Amino acid sequence: MKLGSLVFFLFILVLFSCGRQEAGLPPPNIVWITSEDNSKHYLELFDEDGVETPNIEMLAEEGVIFRHAFSNAPVCSVARSTLISGTYSPRTGAQFHRKISKVPLPDSLNMFPAYLKEAGYYTANNSKEDYNFIKNEGVWDESSKTATYRNRRTGQPFFYVHNLGVSHESGLHFTAEQMDTTTTGSPAKASKVFPNHPETELFKFTNSFYRDKIQEMDRQVGAVVSQLKEDNLLDSTIIFYFGDHGGVLPGSKGYLYETGVHIPLVVYIPTAYRESVSLPIGSSQDGFVSFIDFGPTVLNLAGIQVPDQMDGIPFLGAGVSAEQLSHRQLTFSYADRFDEKYDMVRAVRKGKFKYIRNYQPFNFDGLMNNYRYKMLAYQQWDSLYRADALNPVQSAFFETKPPEMLYDLDQDPHETNNLATSLEYQNQLSDMREQLDQWVKGMPDLSFYPEHFLIENAFENPVAFGRAHQNDIAKYIRTSNLALSPFKEVRKELRESLSSQDPWERYWALIGCSTFGVEAGELLPYIEKASLEDSELINRARAAEYLGLTGQGNPVAVITEALYASEQPAEALLILNSIILMQSANYQFRFQLEPEKIATLVKENAEVQRRLEFLAANIL
Repeated sequence: MKLGSLVFFLFILVLFSCGRQEAGLPPPNIVWITSEDNSKHYLELFDEDGVETPNIEMLAEEGVIFRHAFSNAPVCSVARSTLISGTYSPRTGAQFHRKISKVPLPDSLNMFPAYLKEAGYYTANNSKEDYNFIKNEGVWDESSKTATYRNRRTGQPFFYVHNLGVSHESGLHFTAEQMDTTTTGSPAKASKVFPNHPETELFKFTNSFYRDKIQEMDRQVGAVVSQLKEDNLLDSTIIFYFGDHGGVLPGSKGYLYETGVHIPLVVYIPTAYRESVSLPIGSSQDGFVSFIDFGPTVLNLAGIQVPDQMDGIPFLGAGVSAEQLSHRQLTFSYADRFDEKYDMVRAVRKGKFKYIRNYQPFNFDGLMNNYRYKMLAYQQWDSLYRADALNPVQSAFFETKPPEMLYDLDQDPHETNNLATSLEYQNQLSDMREQLDQWVKGMPDLSFYPEHFLIENAFENPVAFGRAHQNDIAKYIRTSNLALSPFKEVRKELRESLSSQDPWERYWALIGCSTFGVEAGELLPYIEKASLEDSELINRARAAEYLGLTGQGNPVAVITEALYASEQPAEALLILNSIILMQSANYQFRFQLEPEKIATLVKENAEVQRRLEFLAANIL
């Protein structure tokens, strides 16, 4: 026996003797098959309007279906940062997509495959990473488009990630000519349109065309499983199939609705490992699991201690029973910047109820995002709104949101009937509001500071910064929540916050005024003063934004000058978000920017360039 093989064999014996695996069993191989951009709504296994996915269904027959699995974030880099770390992104500074600045992992935490690698696993990723974190050393043995578990040593256990891109959003960037010449193969039900979408031929085609992508994705899942079978590995390999977040029809990817975060998850369990999993094979489990839990679950299955720095807990393996899993009925999710579009939304789902907190509700869902609007369906949806050809449910995507939303998902799976103002549901609303508040305070949630401030002051060690400023963040949360009370009850506090020495208390007071709208008009002298004198450029822009939102003034000069004065790309990008909002169809203020007045460092940023390109092409 060669020395390397002998050392590895001895390692396995030590692993057994430490009790980290069931007696007589080697550590399992673990494979993740991840499909991009698809929520659970497109697979018949999970939804009556989905299509057949026979290969995934075959895995389910020999495994477990998780009917309530969630990605925590509705977009690639943030969701994948959550997966690879087992942590909530707003706590660790990894919540912005696309990254302007990467952040380190907290408190000596490693990306979880590094712990597998240390324990003797071969780790391979084919091929997408897309992390907002600075990657640790020793995470992957291979990470590339050609990475494979086949390069491991003989008998070495492996963790292998196989990404399938066929269902990605870009697959729906077809042209009108392609639509006219393409016949979809999915069944008639596949063209069913969501209730918040216009029921047009384009939307019907987009639905059906996308489900064709799902069926091709399923065929590719089958190819990966066939390779494992060919290599005589099915009996020793636990296989996860899941979507990397929701999407990709309009209003899904990038949004905290169920179509953005509720993913399909199936785990195949080979016979030898079924006793250690403790869940009935072929069963459907209703307990809630989230991306924060996936890394801890893999470590648990491999017999490796889960680091304390992770936020998630295992849902398979030692110490996890079906009864325990059934009691898991809570999940949190988050949405911040997506490419060049800013918003800040948090959500909690508890059982059948979903609570969404829109912290900046004037940033309506349909605000221009260049990549989203490459899709013809997005373009048509916007055009029909401008033509006043949509009903109220379909129009909501392009209008100011309520600060709070509450949905009964059993009765309203597409989240179209907001119960937040219903007297019948006030106790439920209050309970879930408190649940969310405790979560954002407990992390604490770094997004209560603007991104540019975090880049400059927090991103060397975001978690330590959060701990040091937890009381300040709690203060900003309280200020933001003033918008949830009747104005007459909080106007004094808002006025005091507008005059605070703390710029970020002023920031949230201004956002609160914009949430109240014209009702906050008695505070106009404070807001006008902020638009001209505040020490923070973004506060001047926020104050001017209030004037534009309420029609009490023209915001163009103040916001434009703030943009020209900014030397930080993320700050300028946030100001540009206000410009796009003010120039939208709902407000129609006219901005004619002079690019030569914008700082060079700002103009070099790719997200800023997208905003400037759109503005140059869409001068009113």
